[in-house]
Amino acid sequence: MAEVAPAVEDVLSAYLAERAAESGTVGAQFTGDVVGHLTRFLLGGGKRLRPAFLWCGWRAGGGTGATEGDILRIGAALELLQGCALIHDDLMDGSAVRRGSPSTPAAFTTLHRSRALSGDPARFGASAALLAGDLALVWAQDLWEETALSATARRRGRALWRTMRTEMVAGQYLDLYGQAAGSWSPPETLRVAHLKAGLYTVQRPLGLGAAIAGAGRRTREALERAGQAVGVVFQLLDDLSDLYGQPSSAGRPAGEDVRRGTPTYLMAVAMERARTGGHRTAERVLTEALGDAALDEAGLERVRAAVARVGARTVVERHIEELTGQARDAIAEAGLDDVVEQELNQVIEDVVRAPLTAPDRRGTAGRSGEHTGSRAGRGTRRGDAA
Repeated sequence: MAEVAPAVEDVLSAYLAERAAESGTVGAQFTGDVVGHLTRFLLGGGKRLRPAFLWCGWRAGGGTGATEGDILRIGAALELLQGCALIHDDLMDGSAVRRGSPSTPAAFTTLHRSRALSGDPARFGASAALLAGDLALVWAQDLWEETALSATARRRGRALWRTMRTEMVAGQYLDLYGQAAGSWSPPETLRVAHLKAGLYTVQRPLGLGAAIAGAGRRTREALERAGQAVGVVFQLLDDLSDLYGQPSSAGRPAGEDVRRGTPTYLMAVAMERARTGGHRTAERVLTEALGDAALDEAGLERVRAAVARVGARTVVERHIEELTGQARDAIAEAGLDDVVEQELNQVIEDVVRAPLTAPDRRGTAGRSGEHTGSRAGRGTRRGDAA
């Protein structure tokens, strides 16, 4: 498994170089600006979790129906799909930072200013980012189609590939709509978050690999249960990381979900418990902070205190523990080879083990990342670093 990420990186790098060479016939400006930026962005970070889950699903199905090279190429296609999602996410959210560097809209805004181009730099940056994200999506589809799968394997995987892309876009729209409508139902926020990130990060890649390999029904159903549980865990950890992690743990400033008014499951639970539990002060703090783009660190600390006061963080962490246990139980029931089972459990551990390092309200480091007694281990994860 340790070799999957660098192998996918090599495939992705070679594919992007090939497409850059082809785009040279279109125009040097496009190649240097858009293709160049997209290449740097896609190769500039990420843990390659989606290819890892794809690989595990394929191995769980017996490793048939495709060569290792085929699976690595589809893993690279998943990374292109992820690149599209991240670029468009930053565009919709107005994010200035991604993976510790300027986001794609911000990078193109800076390019406009540095070359003293005419017009509005921010509008140019947003428009160029839209095109870069579209290009990543187009190339993801091209790579999927160009991968030399057998007709049977392609037919088995096609429905999941198609569904995964639709779910990703649907999740993005419902997230956007939820912010505008002020939808704060915990079940609804969890469903949207899973559509937006959990499904195409864990469940669909895992299922796609198994489908290509022609896995049996027992294995496919067990992997689907495991993937669904881990996909939700992935997003819950991302919610915690946004509020409690240091900027480096997410590649963006802490508290961005709060400032944007994103209806995350963590904040939805906090709001519901504040209202039903009569925590008037906590409710006021949360209501005033959510959507406040100018919220400073002191305001963010008040939000953290309010979330703790109503017990929302504990609820989320317990849910993470339960779901992680369910995933491991499902894997144990899948009838996998011991080595494959160990590989899959290790990838799940990689999702949930990274500790948060932000200090808690008493000023001591470490506790904000702990899941006390959790079978998932310690810590949380950041969505975009994957």
